[in-house]
Amino acid sequence: MGTIYNAWTTSRGLERWFLRKATFKSKQGALRLPDEPFEKGDRYHWLWFGYGDDVFEANRVLNANGVDFMRFEFTGKCIVTVRMESTGNMTLVSLKQDRIPDDPNPSTNLFVNCQLGWTFYLTNLKSVLEGGRDLRNKDTGLMPVINS
Repeated sequence: MGTIYNAWTTSRGLERWFLRKATFKSKQGALRLPDEPFEKGDRYHWLWFGYGDDVFEANRVLNANGVDFMRFEFTGKCIVTVRMESTGNMTLVSLKQDRIPDDPNPSTNLFVNCQLGWTFYLTNLKSVLEGGRDLRNKDTGLMPVINS
């Protein structure tokens, strides 16, 4: 389970399957090393492939137990909870996003957009960890696509 936990909680891990660039700072403001897991109270700054540096997520880690559970603030003041559970010889990853604001506009609706995004990125996590293939679009000339 440690490999999957580190894929979620370290800059190097997140950049393998989810982000173009991930940085974490401790509560004291110290920049975490690329393989150093985030901790409760850390702040993060995330950038994605396919978007310029003006499109980012900057928020805070609400909880991280060092083993199989984390929670962080996300877009629109949502809360994302990730849990890992061993089952047989596999690890099940579950993700729940709470406090999604109501928005009837499909182009800005976080429920719809995050559902599509998390489905793709969780698939990419599985792909990267099981076989090494990264499914993300890294070509800025090919936009907008779900896998950026």
